[in-house]
Amino acid sequence: MRPATFCLTPGLLLLSLAACAPARSVAQTTTSQTTTSQTGTSQPTASAVTTATTPAPAATPAPTPAYTAVPFLSDKPLRSFSAAGQVTDPARKYRALLTTSKGLVTIDLNSVAAPVAVNSFVFLALNHFYDGLTFHRVVEGFVAQGGDPAGTGAGGPGYAFITETSPAARFDTAGVLGMARAQSRDSNGSQFFITLAPANFLSGDYSVFGKVISGQEAVNALTKTENGSAKPDTIVKVEIQVANR
Repeated sequence: MRPATFCLTPGLLLLSLAACAPARSVAQTTTSQTTTSQTGTSQPTASAVTTATTPAPAATPAPTPAYTAVPFLSDKPLRSFSAAGQVTDPARKYRALLTTSKGLVTIDLNSVAAPVAVNSFVFLALNHFYDGLTFHRVVEGFVAQGGDPAGTGAGGPGYAFITETSPAARFDTAGVLGMARAQSRDSNGSQFFITLAPANFLSGDYSVFGKVISGQEAVNALTKTENGSAKPDTIVKVEIQVANR
């Protein structure tokens, strides 16, 4: 069965299913042979010839950048804003550390593919917006969705922004971070989701703004809530780091 359309709305995922329908070095060697002359003397007829390719030098891996914690903008959770302040530099790399009730999840944020989404997420995190919120919708084999201050799937930060897409930014693996939204492509807010499996049918319709680099096992372990009775897991806190120049 293949999904025809998916509407990943905050708090409600509407699913409509269609009908089933280094090159190796090679040495070449010529063996020396002898013949007997008319005088009976053994003489070489060919000499040993050996050729071999020289292996290419190993590539030097790029150094891993060091990261520094970004200071918080408030000392307690703030959950209502008219707009996100500009707090990121699109030329720099950012990382989010999500401490959840199932463990630590580290995410590289992609400000190249989705600078508006990354700036909003960082802005909210630096204001402790996400601290104490839940993963209110976790669907086995699909996504873990959180970031709603109402806990119902209908809440947000008080502002909305556009959907950003790129052919190179896709939901083709587990651990991709995306923005959840309502039907309008201009309805992104605070809610986000992390894929639990490839969901490439979402590519082009939802903003990709990060990738889990460690802690996917904690994401996979989040309590599944699709039956409506399970107690959801909590986002304890979100910390932001920036790569050193």
